[in-house]
Amino acid sequence: MTSAIPFRERLSCTIQEACAATGLGRTKMYEEIGAGRVQTRKFGARTLIVVDSLVALIDPGSANSAPPPLSRSDSRVA
Repeated sequence: MTSAIPFRERLSCTIQEACAATGLGRTKMYEEIGAGRVQTRKFGARTLIVVDSLVALIDPGSANSAPPPLSRSDSRVA
């Protein structure tokens, strides 16, 4: 039996989970990603959102605020 990890303690989440957690739609989420306000990591075809950057977007004063966004070329994993 496994226990769920609280959302803020997770390292990453899917686009769908990020939309559900924030109340933002997919289009707005992709706009935030494109603007560099939400960090992502690619693993093959799968895109995961870095939860700390998502929390920082919604709650800028939180203790878990993410570091400044990486440039697009730095945010991809080979």
